[in-house]
Amino acid sequence: QVQLVESGGGLVQAGGSLRLSCAASERTFGMGWFRQAPGKEREFVASIPWGGETTHYADSVKGRFTISRDNAKNTLYLQMNSLKPADTAVYYCAGRRHISASIYSWEYQWWGQGTQVTVSS
Repeated sequence: QVQLVESGGGLVQAGGSLRLSCAASERTFGMGWFRQAPGKEREFVASIPWGGETTHYADSVKGRFTISRDNAKNTLYLQMNSLKPADTAVYYCAGRRHISASIYSWEYQWWGQGTQVTVSS
């Protein structure tokens, strides 16, 4: 069973930046970030395949967030810039067995416990 541990969340003012990290206990292939705000369903944020050659982003974060990975360290990252109060949520790292990425939560087999990101206005 792959274990995923997120870190890097916190409280930041609007316009600020945060970098989330997700450390995997072993190699995973396609990976993604999802988030869930209070009272809302979990939503896709960004995804990246094993090779990192193609990334996908939700429209709401395009141009502000960047997903990347370091396969040698089994670590996934999410650089978040120009943060908005609407970005406030628990952010989850997800991994799957297939080398491609996915925007669908049900296609991921492993999930982290989540890290809270709060953006104040």
